[in-house]
Amino acid sequence: MSGAHNSQRGETAFEINGQSRVLRPSFAALVAAEEELGPLFALVERASEGQLRLAEIAALFWHCLADRGATTREEVGEAVMQAGLASASGPLRALLAQILQGRA
Repeated sequence: MSGAHNSQRGETAFEINGQSRVLRPSFAALVAAEEELGPLFALVERASEGQLRLAEIAALFWHCLADRGATTREEVGEAVMQAGLASASGPLRALLAQILQGRA
């Protein structure tokens, strides 16, 4: 899959297994994430307080993968660890901004 993403749709990219992957915060993806992680507003608040857990970041990324293919959650978690929290924070901020602001 190409790493091309459409920022107008709230998409961002994140590297998993050496490939740039599109993270798309669609309604279905965010509903699934919310069912697992709890209310999205609370997730945003925890993130703003520096209280977001690694597992929560990986779960949000996994739910927002535009094309999961055979990608496992463990691979997403490993990619977050390999990139480091500083590198993962850019895509995380993009997803959280989309949750708060929606599309223009």
